[in-house]
Parts: sequence; C-alpha cells; structure tokens
Amino acid sequence: MEEMRTEPCGKRVRAFLEGVPVADSFRPLLVWERPYYPTYYFPEADVREDVLAERGVALRRHDGHVAFDWDAADSWFEEDEEVFTHARDPHSRVDVLASSRHVLVVCEGTTLAESRNSRLLFETGLPARVYLPKTHVRMDLLKPSQTVTHCPYKGQAEHWSLERGGTTVPDVAWSYRAPFAESQKVTGMLAFYPGKVELLVDGERWS
Repeated sequence: MEEMRTEPCGKRVRAFLEGVPVADSFRPLLVWERPYYPTYYFPEADVREDVLAERGVALRRHDGHVAFDWDAADSWFEEDEEVFTHARDPHSRVDVLASSRHVLVVCEGTTLAESRNSRLLFETGLPARVYLPKTHVRMDLLKPSQTVTHCPYKGQAEHWSLERGGTTVPDVAWSYRAPFAESQKVTGMLAFYPGKVELLVDGERWS
C-alpha cells in the first residue's frame, strides 16, 4: 500500500447501505489500488464498522483509514451528487470534439452506419470513442436491450442489439440519453463496440 499513490479527495463522500450511511467523511483519501481509477479510503472514525460487520463486508485498512468494495454499498455520493461504478479520478477528463472523418460501421456484412458528422470522445487513459447521430444509423436494424451501464464521468448508458434475418448480436451499441455536463455533446448519439462491429475511420480499423 505504501507504494500506491494517495492524495486527499477534498470532497464530502458518503456511502449508503440499506438506507444507512455507513461512511460519511469530509476528509477521505483517494488511493490508487489499481492503475485506472482510485478508491475512497475513509478515516476510521467516519465509518460505521459495526453495520458493515453485521453484513459481512470485508474492510481494508491503511494508515488509520478504511476502505470497502464498491458493491458493498447501495449508493455513493460526492457532496450531493451520486457517483456510479467507481470513485472519480480528479486527473481524468473527457473531451468531445466534432469530426468530419469518414466513419463506417459494419456488422455481419451489413452496413449499420456511415457518417461524416461524428463526435470523437477522448477520455484519459482510454481509446477514443466515435459517437454518431441516430439519423446516420440503421436504427431499423437495432432493438433496445435491457442492458444498462454506468460511467462515473458520462452517466447512465442504454444499449441496442442488432437483429437481422433471425440473427441477434447483443449490445452492439450504447448511448447516453442524459450524460453529465462534460459529455453533453454526445447526448442521444450512438457508439458501437469495436469488438462486435467493424469500425472504420477514414478507412482505418479502430479497436
């Protein structure tokens, strides 16, 4: 743990379990236990260890601070805004840029989208993602799925599956209906999973 990067969070952070605030601190730490995002560590006095112990939640300790797995709580908040999936990295940013590059999306031999009016989303540490207007997508071949995912920087995403000729390819695309402020330029646009489709940008395959 001593070799991992640690810094003050500077925000009030709360975690709730079955409606009970099991952590509530104005002085949590951010600790990078893994390379891509941090974990909240709370001063021991700011954690309801009794409640967590009753529910069998394992605790990790470091220098007078306590952490527990994200899924051990029902909800997390920075100040009064809910945070999803994992703690937000203050050094991560999202940039969305308009692009006139030629984008072609093909799946199972069928062209699903073609556009020269995309938005490229650049997120720290991740590959760039291409978002396309729905008017440039064969929406007649896509069906909304039940899959919902969350991103701490972009919000809640809904998904679409490809259905054509009796063939279904689940969750080939996703979209943010109401993204957070830094990602609002992709509101309602679709992005495709490169592993499930062939995504060509100016003739070059993107992964």
